[in-house]
Amino acid sequence: MLSLFKKKNPNKTGEDTTVSSQELLNEQVEQSTEEEVETKLFYSPAYELEQELKYVYQFLNLELPPLKPNQISLSGVDLKQDGGVTVTAFIRNSLSKAIKLQEMPLLLLDAEGKKLARKVFDLSVVGEIPAKSSVPWLFSFEAADLFVEGELPKTGWKLAFELKAPKKHTLDLEESWANLPEQDKARLEQLVDDMAAPKPGEINFMGLNAKKSVDGNLHVTMLIRNGSDKNIQLQQLPLEVVDASGDMIARGGFALNDFEVKAYTSKPWTFIFPRSLVLKEEVDLSAWKAYPPQQNQ
Repeated sequence: MLSLFKKKNPNKTGEDTTVSSQELLNEQVEQSTEEEVETKLFYSPAYELEQELKYVYQFLNLELPPLKPNQISLSGVDLKQDGGVTVTAFIRNSLSKAIKLQEMPLLLLDAEGKKLARKVFDLSVVGEIPAKSSVPWLFSFEAADLFVEGELPKTGWKLAFELKAPKKHTLDLEESWANLPEQDKARLEQLVDDMAAPKPGEINFMGLNAKKSVDGNLHVTMLIRNGSDKNIQLQQLPLEVVDASGDMIARGGFALNDFEVKAYTSKPWTFIFPRSLVLKEEVDLSAWKAYPPQQNQ
């Protein structure tokens, strides 16, 4: 950073990269009415620095472009090469709450996106990153972390989070569905393959089939889709069903008894509304939708 002291108006030599908090932290996106978020400078207690350097960071932070809500950004400031590489960057948080990062792989890239270096950093040492803040930090890559030889680019480089490639979304059948005809299993597998996977961390419900039985019960088959990297357990599930006319035709709650949907899978299940919970005698099931009440848009 000494080179920055020599400039009357110091400039960043690196570019910015951003990811959504959902992609990086597997958190649900917060609702926000803001279109842009300015981040205030914050110094981690773990980073001791001289007052003169604080002035530099204050100037550079004022020049940073605003972020969109729910983003985490790495904004490249300075790169020094001496055997290894030391990168100075702002870690920026546009969420309306503090975050704390953990151990994560970071990439050093050139202007075209070519990998220059990779290293796993323990970012928990940065401490809590307050809401809507920019935290300056030093990232040291050893020579063994570099993918290229010779001098690295002076400008246009960037530091980026290495995100995990999304795992393929697959069909998961409950044991009680083991006797489903192979043809029907193949159709379900093809359906799951053809659909776009849920967003990271998202749990959603897709209607597959709905019909009334001769005794007046309503049978609704749903696909429960888990886009998170963790298995989920469902104990209770309230559901509402709307028919083609837009009328609410059934409403009820179901006890699922440790019903598990594995990470990155979709599981079909049939919910039976007894006649007493069916709110309409004549229903139009040419089009319909079913959802937990809180997911009704």
